[in-house]
Amino acid sequence: MAKKMMLKVVILVSLLILRLADSQETVTTPPVESPHPPPVESPHPPPKIECDGECNRRCELSSRPNLCKRACGTCCERCNCVPPGTSGHYETCPCYANMTTHRGLHKCP
Repeated sequence: MAKKMMLKVVILVSLLILRLADSQETVTTPPVESPHPPPVESPHPPPKIECDGECNRRCELSSRPNLCKRACGTCCERCNCVPPGTSGHYETCPCYANMTTHRGLHKCP
């Protein structure tokens, strides 16, 4: 009876050792080239515009120039563009046109 038990223990330990040895092996595969070409560097961002000058131009005919310049400055910093002229022309700067207040009004003059 003791010999059978000892044989079972030896077989069990042997299987355990083999299992651990198998798990230590690592399978190495050669690197596979990506089917996609390497990414192209993105173009440099457009240069920052002079927001103070652009907003002075945009707000020169405003009835509330200080408020206009403050709102325009915020929009210009975020969008890096100011539409031409003193009003309208939002189509030339979609970011500027899409900014709204909490009430849904145009934020940018």
